[in-house]
Amino acid sequence: MTTETEERPKPRMGRRQRERLSRGIQYGVLVVVAVVLAFLADWGEIGRAFFNLEVGAAQFPDVITTALVNTIVYTAVGFAFGLGLGVVLALMKLSSVGPYRWIATGYIELFRGLPALLVFIALGFGVPIAFQLRFDIYSTVMLSLGLPGAAYIAETIRAGIQAVPKGQIEAARSLGMSSSRTMLTVVLPQAFRIILPPLTNELILLTKDSSLVYLLGLTSQQYELAKFGRGALNQYQSLTPILIAGLCYLIITVPLSRLSELLERKYGGVRSKGASK
Repeated sequence: MTTETEERPKPRMGRRQRERLSRGIQYGVLVVVAVVLAFLADWGEIGRAFFNLEVGAAQFPDVITTALVNTIVYTAVGFAFGLGLGVVLALMKLSSVGPYRWIATGYIELFRGLPALLVFIALGFGVPIAFQLRFDIYSTVMLSLGLPGAAYIAETIRAGIQAVPKGQIEAARSLGMSSSRTMLTVVLPQAFRIILPPLTNELILLTKDSSLVYLLGLTSQQYELAKFGRGALNQYQSLTPILIAGLCYLIITVPLSRLSELLERKYGGVRSKGASK
C-alpha cells in the first residue's frame, strides 16, 4: 500500500467569482487609463479652449433667446409637416388602391435613401434656380426637414396601424362604422398610443437635423444653435461656444429621450424606422 497522499484537485472558480474578477479587471483598466490621461492632459489648454468664462458669458442671452428658440421652432414646423404627410403616406401604403400604394412606397424609398443634406441643398438653392421660386426661411426648413422625416414617420405609423388587433376593427365594422370612420376613431388613436415612443425618437432626430439649416445663408436673427456656435467659434477662436451650443441641444434632446423611455414603458411601441438614419 502506498504511503503517498494523493493531491487534492484545486477548487474551480464559480461563475459569480469569474464575473466579479472580470469586472474588477475592467474597473482597474479604466482607472489606470483615467489616471494616465489625467497626468498627460494639458488642463490649462483644455480650460482655455473649452471653458473660457469670458467667451461663454458673451454668448448669453442670444444663444437662448435666438439660437435655442429658432432651433425649437425649426424642429416644430418640420415635425408638424412630416407628421401630417406621414399619416397620409401610411394610409396610402395600406390602401387597397394599387396606385396609392405605389406612390407611397416610391416616396418612402426615395426620401429614406436621400441624405437630408441633399434635400436642404435642393430646396434651398436648386428649386429657386430651376423654377424661380423663392421660399421664406420657415417654409424652406419645414419642407427640408418634413419631406425626409415624413418617410420615416410614415413607416412608423404604418407599423403602429398594423399592430392594432384586428378584432378592434371587426368590432367597429360590426357596429356599422364605415372603413374611414373606423380608421379615424378606432385604429389611429390606438396606433398613436403604440407609436408615441418612436415618434419621440423621430423628433429627436429632426432636432439634430435642424443643424443643417446653416446651409441656407441665415441672418443673425435666424441662427440656430449650430450656426450660432460656428459663428462664435470664428469670432472668438474658442471651442467654448460649441460646448454651449451642444449643451443647449442636450436641453432639448435629453428630456425627449427620458419622455420616450417613459412612454415606451407605459405603452410599449414599435421599432422606429428612423433609428438607422
